[in-house]
Amino acid sequence: MIEDYLRRIGTLIRDARQHRGWTQAQLAETLGTSQSAINRIERGHQNLSLEMLARIGDALDSEIVSLGTSGPMHLRVVGGRELSGSIDVKTSKNACVALLCASLLNNGRTTLRKVARIEEVNRILDVLHSMGVRTRWLNAQNDLEIVPPAQLDLESMDVAAARRTRSVLMFLGPLMHREDRFRLPYAGGCDLGTRTVEPHMVALRKFGLEVKATAGFYHAEVDRTVSPSAIVLTERGDTATENALLAAARHDGVTVIRNASPNYMVQDLCFFLTELGVRIDGIGTTTLTVHGVREIDRDVDYAPSEDPIEAMSLITAAIVTSSELTVRRVPIEFMEIELAQLEEMGLHFSRSEEYAAVNGHTRLIDVTVYPSQLHAPIDKIHPMPFPGLNIDNVPFFAVIAATAQGSTLIHDWVYENRAIHLTELNRLGARVKLADPHRIYVEGPTHWSGTEVICPPALRPAVCILLAMLAAKGTSVLRNIYVINRGYEDLAERLNQLGAQIETFRDI
Repeated sequence: MIEDYLRRIGTLIRDARQHRGWTQAQLAETLGTSQSAINRIERGHQNLSLEMLARIGDALDSEIVSLGTSGPMHLRVVGGRELSGSIDVKTSKNACVALLCASLLNNGRTTLRKVARIEEVNRILDVLHSMGVRTRWLNAQNDLEIVPPAQLDLESMDVAAARRTRSVLMFLGPLMHREDRFRLPYAGGCDLGTRTVEPHMVALRKFGLEVKATAGFYHAEVDRTVSPSAIVLTERGDTATENALLAAARHDGVTVIRNASPNYMVQDLCFFLTELGVRIDGIGTTTLTVHGVREIDRDVDYAPSEDPIEAMSLITAAIVTSSELTVRRVPIEFMEIELAQLEEMGLHFSRSEEYAAVNGHTRLIDVTVYPSQLHAPIDKIHPMPFPGLNIDNVPFFAVIAATAQGSTLIHDWVYENRAIHLTELNRLGARVKLADPHRIYVEGPTHWSGTEVICPPALRPAVCILLAMLAAKGTSVLRNIYVINRGYEDLAERLNQLGAQIETFRDI
């Protein structure tokens, strides 16, 4: 029994390390131990103290274990129950995080409506507080007020909180307008030149921002004589586009951003910047023309739009449980390809007339899903930049394909390890075959059966396992759901309101 738990803990640590992008040597250096020790731990061949587990969890930003009164949170799911009723899609996690960073551009008061109360948002708020920014929740509807100080106290930045959010990179764009020199901690062992970082640096270098990475920090210096007129992003990334927008917003001139992402969170940021007085032409296209302003000092009130990834999660919940369910406030512009693909697979659903989101721009509909007999698609499922199938919605098709008749190829060409995490569905009865780190074959239909699974250290695959547990006969346990809480607010409770039976618990 002890050996089995050690192997499972070792697998969790290995997955968290790989998701972080670290080698065994990097983790060993952080913990002050040897690579051979890490190798033994990951193979389940070494006993671990609670103190060492806590240190590993902190290093990998994964709540493997918590010391003290509150341990990791788990879910107990009684599956095989139909869902019914209706549920509203909450505001976009990714948009809210970008808008929190963008509030640093404004010297006035920023009010954001219905902000998602999730771990990722809480971390950004911790960082803002530590720099002297005043924030307060205004009501139970999650309206948030943000008031910056005249001068940010960057020396007091909460480094631990900053290292625990992947969004800290989006501080580069706003801070370069406030400081000539500053430093930011970076999380996850990211180095300059890696895929996730270099596109940011290519864009911001055009504005005179030079960044060197040493000893766990980005050291930034701004040359204010540089004046860009056009930027070509080397990668059509969402956060890289957002950083370029944040840099261009207070650049006194016109900046053209080519190969920009037109995805949902980028559009929300553009609409917000427009409220701040920044004119942006081409919103929703891959070429953005930004008419920047030197100073921004105004009180603004903005409501971010709804989250298409959460919408896909809820639609998937209806599909896998063979339920009739209405998902309200779906941002249809960012779900059209997904719904078309599902219709081709045999899903029956109806949609309401379109109506406007509170921001006045995003088009919403209500979608009612009906129990359907699905079949595998003829072609593979793969993501594309917007307006293609969203990369974060690809994992949900693994669960859906497992309910469909036939074999489905899913090709996640963006992420190195996410396809591997989806093989955990096999523990619940699925037949997922890994072709390589980017491709899986899913054979359906599946006779789901309950079991115990440790949450993988990747948000969307973790939610996919939870959704499969809703369909599985018997009782399942999903351990250590911290990663789900990073991106979803009260997901278990909201599913319970639709008829699910999910209990939250901690180990004694």
